[in-house]
Amino acid sequence: MIMAKVSYYTKKGLAKIKNELRELQSKGRTEIARHIAEARDKGDLSENAEYDAAKDAQGHLEAKIAKLEQIVGNARVIDESSINTSKVSILSKVTIRNLQNSATVTYTLVAEEEADLKAGKISIQSPIGRGLLGKKKGEKAKISTPGGEIEFKIMDIAI
Repeated sequence: MIMAKVSYYTKKGLAKIKNELRELQSKGRTEIARHIAEARDKGDLSENAEYDAAKDAQGHLEAKIAKLEQIVGNARVIDESSINTSKVSILSKVTIRNLQNSATVTYTLVAEEEADLKAGKISIQSPIGRGLLGKKKGEKAKISTPGGEIEFKIMDIAI
């Protein structure tokens, strides 16, 4: 038996995933069915590249729907009022300082599907996210990144 991976989301983040799933299940499937029907109407299916492409697209769509259904089925919404700010956890807003160049940056740790670096949201699965989890304000974290090992100091933890 395979254990499902539980992921934690904000209400807004989970709602976004559910909306995408509904969109793909309704409009996405309808659109693919229309493409397949149009291609089928063009004659011999054995030599119909358009039909093959539409069937491939259908397979990709169904795989994405299945993945989103699994995510939604294993998703848990985090009550932000219950987050403990004494240590870094999911949904923590963490201000860290790079001890090599003194650059300070603030990230919010989120589930992988909600990560958006431009919005300051990093995945708890990322090297920095994993390296910060469980740390307390004032602690240092040595994190292995693709660019080498970087040492950060946790300056603040908030919600």
